[in-house]
Amino acid sequence: MSKRIIIIGGVAGGASCATRLRRNDEEASITIYEKGPYVSFANCGLPYHIGNVIKSRDALLINTPEALKNKFNLDVKIKHEVIKIDRENKQVEVKNLESGEILTDSYDKLVVSTGSSPLRPPIPGIDGDNIFSLWDIPDMDVIIENLDKVKSNHATVIGGGFIGVEVAENLVDRGFDVSLIELSNQVMPPFDFEMAQVLHRHMNEKGIELILSNGVKSFESSDDNVKITTNNGEVYNTSLVVLSIGVKPNSSLIKECGLELNNRGGVVVDEKLQTADKDIFAIGDVAEVIHIVNGQKTMIPLAGPANKMGRIAADIIAGKEAEYKGSMGASVVKVFDLTAACVGMNEKSLERNGLVKGKDYITNVIHPKSHAGYYPGAMGIDMKILYDPTGKILGAQAVGFEGVDKRIDVLSSVIKFGGTVYDLTELELCYAPPYSSAKDPVNMLGYVAENLLTHNESFVDIENLENNEDTILLDVRKDAERMMGAIEGSIHIPLDKLRENVDKLDKSKKIIVFCAVGLSSHSACRILKQKGFDRAYNLSGGYTSYRIYNYKINSQLKKASVSRIEQAKENVQEDDDNVKVIQVDACGMQCPGPALKLHDAIKNAKSGDVIEIQTTDSGFFADVEGFCNSTGHTLIKNEQGNRGYVSRIRIAGKQDGSSDEQTGIVALPHDKTMVVFSNDFDKAIASFIIANGAASMGRDVTMFFTFWGINILRKKHAGKVRKNMVEKMFGAMMPKGSSKLKLSKMNMAGMGKSMIKGIMRKKNVLSLEELIETAIKNGVKMVVCTMSMDLMGIKKEEIIDGVEYGGVVSYLDAAERSDVNLFI
Repeated sequence: MSKRIIIIGGVAGGASCATRLRRNDEEASITIYEKGPYVSFANCGLPYHIGNVIKSRDALLINTPEALKNKFNLDVKIKHEVIKIDRENKQVEVKNLESGEILTDSYDKLVVSTGSSPLRPPIPGIDGDNIFSLWDIPDMDVIIENLDKVKSNHATVIGGGFIGVEVAENLVDRGFDVSLIELSNQVMPPFDFEMAQVLHRHMNEKGIELILSNGVKSFESSDDNVKITTNNGEVYNTSLVVLSIGVKPNSSLIKECGLELNNRGGVVVDEKLQTADKDIFAIGDVAEVIHIVNGQKTMIPLAGPANKMGRIAADIIAGKEAEYKGSMGASVVKVFDLTAACVGMNEKSLERNGLVKGKDYITNVIHPKSHAGYYPGAMGIDMKILYDPTGKILGAQAVGFEGVDKRIDVLSSVIKFGGTVYDLTELELCYAPPYSSAKDPVNMLGYVAENLLTHNESFVDIENLENNEDTILLDVRKDAERMMGAIEGSIHIPLDKLRENVDKLDKSKKIIVFCAVGLSSHSACRILKQKGFDRAYNLSGGYTSYRIYNYKINSQLKKASVSRIEQAKENVQEDDDNVKVIQVDACGMQCPGPALKLHDAIKNAKSGDVIEIQTTDSGFFADVEGFCNSTGHTLIKNEQGNRGYVSRIRIAGKQDGSSDEQTGIVALPHDKTMVVFSNDFDKAIASFIIANGAASMGRDVTMFFTFWGINILRKKHAGKVRKNMVEKMFGAMMPKGSSKLKLSKMNMAGMGKSMIKGIMRKKNVLSLEELIETAIKNGVKMVVCTMSMDLMGIKKEEIIDGVEYGGVVSYLDAAERSDVNLFI
């Protein structure tokens, strides 16, 4: 007697289970009950039909009931909802949604593939007009119909997961201005924050406004407008809202028939996808799975696992030996020109499981090229790997323009078979210049991790970057690269000059070394380690990671960028015959190649010339605006195409105003000067704190001490100094050095000063004497006014070592090169 098999739900899991069952058993009676009007459709393609990328709606219909009947002899009943499972009698009750008729059907084996549904939390007004979800073809049809009706061209997406991001992109492609509201501080939850930041910038560049760390408090629909009030009280107006807040498993049938659910509503199954009732199986989004990385049970609502589960359940029903061994969440998403892919666990999921970074798991970030840098079209990839101290790989993420999916696919395979980072170093992967490098990015992840695990190198992650008195931030990039931007407070010694300047570094301090992406800094760390710098660390991912991590949301919104470009165009007419346009091809070059190319072009350009540089380095594209801000040149445009970037830069004149000579690189003044007039204790402290802070940022600092301020620099014991009577009288009335200064207010016969000193010691603030000594070590230029010394009868023998003597011209010369001038 043939088996009677009922499958509840079609689409990915149910349809694949039914067709596999038929291939296993030609005689079985197989019925699919599907609540919706379509049994097998490409739900992952829905956003792309909204964006008119997939032109034909029919292309989304994979199989019809008629086709499944003809090909596989399946009895498919659409618009039929199973409303009850009777386990005792092995029957289901089914409602015909068109006629309302209730029928009963019997089964030998029952497969529940009811999937999941979009969350619609009880937010006031959520059921109002022009507020939609996207989950199936009818949802898609309604959204498209309303897109054509709305009067304004603004739409808002609620939620930044896979569907939300895809919908936002496709709404932009349809010509809409789009805002995306997300409760978390990032889009795409499976990615860690620094990787999501790459997406944030790109989405901003494409015109999507990101409203992060903010949820929706209420909706209010009226006419052609939806008023959205967020949790922080801000109000946004839009024409249409698409909800993408998350999903919940459709498991009510299982719950009502007495079978177990997990705490997220997922159906509890064993390795054979069977519930506690061995005649009832659950597959797809509705069923919990084992996470391959940590062996724990979880929910992973993805089409790939759903299809595999359907196939395996069919084999088991047919009497074959099979089991579902789990999922890893391998995922990929298109975000305009970028591809983002991930597999395994991220930092948030690891920490939810009680793992501690640095102790239980380790991360590394690299920024390789998609293929050999010397071959045209090489594009940057941002990659992250997570692994434990034994080298076992826990997860990986990548974002880039090409070659992303294949790298994550390789890493997914390694994880699946229990591989380690050491295995990555040994993988033999396809190589030819148009496709990869001799050291593939996957190999590079292995090399970096191996260096750390074998104690060949130490790393600091970007979120743990320190900048304090015990730390030196060392930039080993070339001069032209540093012009593109630098980490505040860093000092600069190019790698090729490090050996001859290594004695200038303090071995007692922690030295965090960085370059553009971590390669040159790796070499620098090896030099320092072998020269006795035991506390030398490589900044993981280098300045590229720093720039990505610190990106300010919406600072690169397309509208703002256009405004800046239009403003620049007012200053230069690109069709002016007198404007010379210098073409620079930096495509395929790895960092620092594009920066050096631009540097050379500027050296050979004249004021008013326009340099048009074409690159495939996303890092350069991100830095060129900062370069122009710091050098005085004008960014005319930043345009991104399918295969790279074009930047047009108008060359500024020399600082003396001349415009007919070659300019070289123009640097805006960043020096700091201050006139120290007062000898009050508190004002002296402020002066030296500011001076040391500026010096730590790599700025040249000049302090000009005049009149009473000179007393700060007097020695406590100067020895015998020859003075006349008036000079001796002045000297007796003025404080001898920093230890004798008084507070400007609330001195209280010296008690106020003692209290301040005590608080400074308790708060680990350097004393004034230590601040002065530190300033001298940091290269702060302290100039004592000789005219004031003469008037006040102060001799050079009374002044501490390490200062210079000069007049007002010395100070004014320094002030000419300064962008900050203080009078204290």
